Amino acid sequence: MTTVISNPADGGAVPPAPRQSRKLPGWSKGLIWVAAVIAALSVASYMTGVAQLTATGTIQTALVLAIPILLAALGGLWAERAGVINIGLEGMMIMGTWGAAWAGYQWGPWVAVLAAAAFGAIGGLVHAVATVTFGVNHIVSGVAINLLGAGLTKYLSTLLFQPVSNNPRESPPVEKFDTYSMQPLSDWLADLENMQRVGLSDVAGVLRGLVTGISPLTMLALLLVPVSYLVLWRSRFGLRLRSCGENPTAAESLGVNVYLHKYFAVIISGALAGIGGAALLLTPGVHPGYLEGQTGGRGYIGLAAMIFGNWRPTGLLGGSALFGYADGLQLRSGGSTVMALFYAAVLVLFAGAVALVFMRKYFAAGITLLGAAVLYFIYWSVDEMPSQLSTYLPHMVTLVVLAVAAQRLRPPAANGDEYRRGRGH
Repeated sequence: MTTVISNPADGGAVPPAPRQSRKLPGWSKGLIWVAAVIAALSVASYMTGVAQLTATGTIQTALVLAIPILLAALGGLWAERAGVINIGLEGMMIMGTWGAAWAGYQWGPWVAVLAAAAFGAIGGLVHAVATVTFGVNHIVSGVAINLLGAGLTKYLSTLLFQPVSNNPRESPPVEKFDTYSMQPLSDWLADLENMQRVGLSDVAGVLRGLVTGISPLTMLALLLVPVSYLVLWRSRFGLRLRSCGENPTAAESLGVNVYLHKYFAVIISGALAGIGGAALLLTPGVHPGYLEGQTGGRGYIGLAAMIFGNWRPTGLLGGSALFGYADGLQLRSGGSTVMALFYAAVLVLFAGAVALVFMRKYFAAGITLLGAAVLYFIYWSVDEMPSQLSTYLPHMVTLVVLAVAAQRLRPPAANGDEYRRGRGH
């Protein structure tokens, strides 16, 4: 029975307004995905007998490796939300790593973080001058920054590090940050993990890895995610900055200094990438000092994490966790554990296909099932992934994730466009 509402103005009847369905908030969707992934890893760990998938050590390593990627991704977010493509994150990370080593071995880790931010910001400033002031193509400028960062640090290492370390590619040992654990929570979670209960012990292992052996730089990096969200999405300054990336002409007409906001965003972007370079150096358990080639392409992976996260802080946090986990798994456990990860991916894809069927997206469900079948065939036919391939697991995951996520991406509308005051973009 349909209810109608009388309209006294015209004596007729109008149908009621359609009832809008309530959507889940973004944070709840993220929690659902986290729960689904942990459940898939738990089942895969039980079915394959590979406990390392959810072990505390694996999660600790994954967190350490995810932090530099996260900071680079945050740097990319700031620049691209202002309309400047920053493919030079890798070069800025390299400069930050060198700056942290140079300051760290003389004055300690906190000064190293400040020096890393300063060196990365210098790279960001150069990129801003080239793209914002002179209108250089953003990709060309970013590639130049990457080459400049590698060449400049090589020269400076030969000039300043070789007399001290007797190696032009390496710095003297640098003091690391101390690490902290949440006690007695960590011990309680260790007891639960050692019980070897399916599901319960897996969750305990994941949580214990997140609260044990945490450095101040890790806490700072995680804190910067909500801070970036509040500044960019919940402040007037952030609204003006994002308007420069969406429609700088309209922003200019409303009195926004587009040049100033772009400069600020790109300099902050470089500083965050530089701190990401410091994270590679100052975290306990990594190389004792600066080493040429230490970033290993993590600036590019950070850019991929930002794209995977659809230019949103929470999304890039998930992307960084994914890439860090893939890297940590292959470092700690090798090829056999990587194949168990394939099994977990099959479970996630199958669950996704079922969800797509309920949403009546049958074509997407079929493609997802096909991907799950391919991964299961690889898992069934290969006992252990060769070490030559497992080393590049994070890069392979990057390519697959970007290919899958490409259909739902929505970058800032004026990202990469040249802007000139009074002439539009």
